[in-house]
Amino acid sequence: MTKQQHKKAAQVHQLIVEFEAALLAGKIAPQAIADHFNINGIPTLMGMYWTSTVVNKFLNDAVIDGHIDSKNKETLKLWSDNNSNIAALNNLRLRRISEATIGHYDRLAEDFWQNTKNHDVSQNYEAFLEAIEGSPPYKILDLGCGPGRDLFFFKSLGHIVTGLDGSREFVAMARAYSDCEVLHQDFLKLNLPQNHYNGLFANASLFHVPSSELPKVLLNLFVTLKPRGILFCSNPRGNNDEGFNDERYGCFLNLETWRGYITDAGFDEVQCYYRPPGVSRNKQPWLVTVWRKS
Repeated sequence: MTKQQHKKAAQVHQLIVEFEAALLAGKIAPQAIADHFNINGIPTLMGMYWTSTVVNKFLNDAVIDGHIDSKNKETLKLWSDNNSNIAALNNLRLRRISEATIGHYDRLAEDFWQNTKNHDVSQNYEAFLEAIEGSPPYKILDLGCGPGRDLFFFKSLGHIVTGLDGSREFVAMARAYSDCEVLHQDFLKLNLPQNHYNGLFANASLFHVPSSELPKVLLNLFVTLKPRGILFCSNPRGNNDEGFNDERYGCFLNLETWRGYITDAGFDEVQCYYRPPGVSRNKQPWLVTVWRKS
């Protein structure tokens, strides 16, 4: 291979990496990818601006010429087979988001446990349990239960508690620590019983759901709650930013946007506050909301 061919191959590889980044960011349509490249100052191989036509040609040529490695083959094969197959590409994007985020927790499960097991979330426990109607014990699902800290607490009060997490390591740890049933499920592929739980406790977990999938996930949560059941959510807030941070995918929404998603799913707002308590708002990164199934 000549020096010029090496240079071209390196350029093509870098463009494929950028295509993967655009895909994971939800840029699936050819024009969306072209806009992503142009906004980020990434020129074509000829140093020109991107258009949807140029995106299609580049990706098809990359497949034909073999300028791909094993990591990219599935993505580009889907594109070259049928570049209008938006659903297939989005499913691939979502799978990679889940694999990366869950993989991060699997690798750092013990560190996560040591860093969070003594966190004081009593304010959240109180807000959640006080909102549930009827007499205890309550059927509670801890959505994104991690190593089992909150499962253990709710069970110690006599409630009937089930955990759910996508991380195999967390599932094993939570079962051992809490002695509760723990479901191994991805948030994007929930399989839950209808009208079953009095309350869902989602403490620092739902923000990992891509915004494109929130309506579907929230509908699943609505269906699994009993009438007038409670959904508790605590998420890091932001300015509606979305993407990867330290190998984990996250949506950092403001209150107005988050409220729109939840109310569209059929929930009524019960309570809203910011954490931690006792400090100014700019030192409260956590947005907590409590909702009732209407």
